[in-house]
Amino acid sequence: MKPVKHKFTLLKQVVENIPAYLVAKIAKKYGIDKQSRTFSPWSHVVSMLFAHLTHALSLNDVCDTLRHHAGALFTLRNATPPSRNGLSHANKIRNSAMAQDLFYATLSHFSSHFPQFGRFDTPFKLPRKIKRTINLIDSTTIQLFANCMDWAKHRRRKAAAKCHMLLNAQTFLPRFAIVKSAKPHDAVVGRVVCNELKAGEIVIFDKAYVDFKHLFELTQRGILWVTRAKTNMSYAIVKKLKITNDKIILDAKIKLTGPKSSKDYKDSFRLIIADVIRDNKVVRMEFITDDFELAATTICELYKARWDIELFFKQLKQTLKLSDFLGYSENAVQWQIWMALLTYVILRFIAYTSKWKGTFARLFTTIRGVLWNRFCLYGLLEFCGTALDQKRVSMQPQQLYLPLFSI
Repeated sequence: MKPVKHKFTLLKQVVENIPAYLVAKIAKKYGIDKQSRTFSPWSHVVSMLFAHLTHALSLNDVCDTLRHHAGALFTLRNATPPSRNGLSHANKIRNSAMAQDLFYATLSHFSSHFPQFGRFDTPFKLPRKIKRTINLIDSTTIQLFANCMDWAKHRRRKAAAKCHMLLNAQTFLPRFAIVKSAKPHDAVVGRVVCNELKAGEIVIFDKAYVDFKHLFELTQRGILWVTRAKTNMSYAIVKKLKITNDKIILDAKIKLTGPKSSKDYKDSFRLIIADVIRDNKVVRMEFITDDFELAATTICELYKARWDIELFFKQLKQTLKLSDFLGYSENAVQWQIWMALLTYVILRFIAYTSKWKGTFARLFTTIRGVLWNRFCLYGLLEFCGTALDQKRVSMQPQQLYLPLFSI
C-alpha cells in the first residue's frame, strides 16, 4: 500500500513538533533575537535539525539544499535558507545555551503532555519489583581534530569532546547532559550530573565516577547508588550477610580502612562479589552500594542494565551527524551536539505517537529518504515495511508457429 499524500513536506511535519513559542522565548532570553537580521533563530534551529536528519556532508551541503527548496522551507514557519558564512557565523557566535535550553524545554513539553512517553520503549531488562526511578550515568567520547581545536585537546595529539549523560532507565530518555572537553575527570563532572537526582531515586554508574566523598553526600541526600569497586579499595568486613544464590560469592557490610577514603565515607556500605555472565563468559565482579534492602542478585541485575546505555550512545552516534562537525569552535560543536540530542528526542516522540515497531535506525532512514516529499508522516510509518501492490503481469501472446519453416 502507498502512503497518503499530504499538504506539507515531511520535514515540516517532523520539525514542527517543537512548540512554536519555544524558540522565540529562549532566543529572547539570550538576546539572540536582537543579533539576527535575515537569519532568524528559528531558521538556525531548522538548518541544524536538517543537517542531522540528512546527515549533511558540509556547510555547503546544508545551505545549497535548503536554498534549492526555499519555497517549501518558507512554509515551515517562515524559515529561510542560510548562506554558508551566515550558518558558520551563527554556530560560532550565538550562545549554545539556547540549543541546550531548547532541548530541555522540548523534552519537558513532550513528557508533560504525554506522561507515558518512552515508558514502554526501553531495551533495559529491569527488575519489575523496583518502583523507584532508576537513573544511569555514563559518558561517550566524540573525537575531534587536534590540529584545529585547541580548546578540546586532552592529550598531546588528541582532541575530543565528552557528553556526560543522566539517562532514565525506565523511559530510555536523557534527563540531563553536560557537553564539554574530555580533559576533566569523569568523577569531577559526575558531581554536577548528580545534582539533578532526588531523594529515593537509584543511580547506577561505572567505577570511573567513584569518589567516596561524593558517594557519602549521595547517601546523606537519600539517594541509592550502585557501582563497581575499584581494585585498590581497602576495606574491612563488618558483617557477612546471608547468601541465597549460588552466583553470589560474598554479600557483606564493609567499612573503608584507607587513610583518605575512611574520612571521605565515614559510614559502612554493602559489598557484593558475584559471578556475572558478560559476552557469554562468566566474570567475577565486585559491586558496592548503600542499599541493604534489595537482594544481592537484584543489585547485580541493576548494574547489568547499565551496560545497555551503550545502545543509547550507539543510536545517537551512528545515525545522527556526530562523526564530523560543521564548525571548529567550542560553541559550534556544542550547538551541533545539542541539536543532535534534540533531533533524537523528536524522532523518539514520533516513534511513540506512531506506535513504531521497528528500530530507531530504520525510523531515521525512512524519514531521511523522503524529507521533501508530501506524504502523511504517520501514514508513511504505518505502511513502512508492508508489501507493495502486486504489479499486473501482462500475458505475452503465443508466437505464431509455422511447421514448414522448421524444415
